Amino acid sequence: NKRALIIYTSGTTGRPKGVVLTHGNLFSQISAVVKSWEIDSKDSILLSLPLHHIHGIMNGFLCPLRSGGTLVMQPKFDAPEAWKYFLNLDSTKPRVNLFFAVPTMYAKLLQEYNNSGYNESSSRDKCLKTMRLMSSGSSSLPVPVFQRWESITGHTLLERFGMSEIGMATSNPLRGLRMPGSVGNPLPEVEVKIVKPGEASESSDLVIGNDKEVKIQPGCEGKSGELMIRGPNVFNEYYNRPEATAESFTKDGWFQTGDTACYEKGGFKILGRTSVDIIKSGGYKISALEVESCLLRHPDIKECTVLGIDDDVWGERVAAVLMFNEGKHIANDELRAWCKSYIAGYAVPTVIKNVKEIPRNVMGKVNKKELRKVFDSL
Repeated sequence: NKRALIIYTSGTTGRPKGVVLTHGNLFSQISAVVKSWEIDSKDSILLSLPLHHIHGIMNGFLCPLRSGGTLVMQPKFDAPEAWKYFLNLDSTKPRVNLFFAVPTMYAKLLQEYNNSGYNESSSRDKCLKTMRLMSSGSSSLPVPVFQRWESITGHTLLERFGMSEIGMATSNPLRGLRMPGSVGNPLPEVEVKIVKPGEASESSDLVIGNDKEVKIQPGCEGKSGELMIRGPNVFNEYYNRPEATAESFTKDGWFQTGDTACYEKGGFKILGRTSVDIIKSGGYKISALEVESCLLRHPDIKECTVLGIDDDVWGERVAAVLMFNEGKHIANDELRAWCKSYIAGYAVPTVIKNVKEIPRNVMGKVNKKELRKVFDSL
C-alpha cells in the first residue's frame, strides 16, 4: 500500500490533479493488461507515447517491462519512422510487433500513408506479418480512422478505456469481435457499473459487471448514465487534495469517473465527459463524441471538435469547430443537411466555425472548457 507513483491528470476538464498510485495499484493494473493482451518476452513495442501519461507509462512501458519484452523508444512520435517499423522497411532497425497510440497519432499516420504512395495490398500483408497488436486509447477513436486503418493494415484497432486514476478498466477482446466505438468489457479484478445520473445507490444501477459477467437491468441496454469503477486498480488519493479525493468516491468505494456511458451490443461505450461532452439542448442530451464521429465521416473534414455553448433559449447550442482537408470546403447549410442523414436533427451543429488548427495537448486532447471561452473570437 506504499506510494509508488504520482501521475498528473491532463487538466482538460479542470486543474490537473496528482493521482497517487500504490505498488498494489500498479501490480493490479499491469497484471490485468499483460494477462488480457498476452504480453510476454517475445513482444517488442514501438513506444511513441509520453511517459508522464498513464497510457505511456503503464501500457507502453511497464507492461512490456514486467513481461521481459523489448522497448523500442522514439524520442518523439514520428509518423514516417513508425511506418518503417510497421512495414519492416529498414533491416537495421529492431523488429517490433506491438504499437499503442492515441487517435491523433493514428490520424497522422494515415496522412503520412496517403502522402507516401504505399501499395495498400502490400502494406496490409506486411503489417499483418510484422505486427501482433495495435491499440488505441486516451480519447474517442473516430469510426473513419478505425475503418481506414483496418483497410490498409489488416489490423482491427483494439480500443480500451482507462484513466490516470484507474489504469485500464475495460478492453475489447484480444481475440473476438471488436466493435468501433466500443471499449469492450471489464479487465480481470475490475468492477464496472453505470448508474442513473446523479444517483449512486444499488437501486440506481443500470448495468453492473466484471470480467466474468455483465448484468443489464431490464430495458436498460443502451441507456446512458455515469460510469463507475471499483477494484484494486483504483488509485489511493489525489496528492494533497483530500476534499477532491472524498468527492470522487461513493460510500461503498466506487470511483465516480465523471464519464457518461452506456452498454450496448455486448460492450461499454463512452459517450463523453459529463461536464463537457454531454450537451443539453432543448431538453435533449447530446453526445459531442457522436456528433464528432458523424462529422469525421465527411471526406472533406480533416479534424473537428464539438461542444456546447450557452444559449438563453436552448440552454446550450451544439457548436462545431472544423478543419478541412487542404483545398476543400463545404457550406454550413450543405453540411447540416448532410449530417441529418446520420444523426437526429436536434444534434446537428447550429454554430460552425472553420479554423486552420484545433489546439490539442501532447496526448491529442482538446481542452473544451478553454475553447468554449474563446469560441466567439475564433
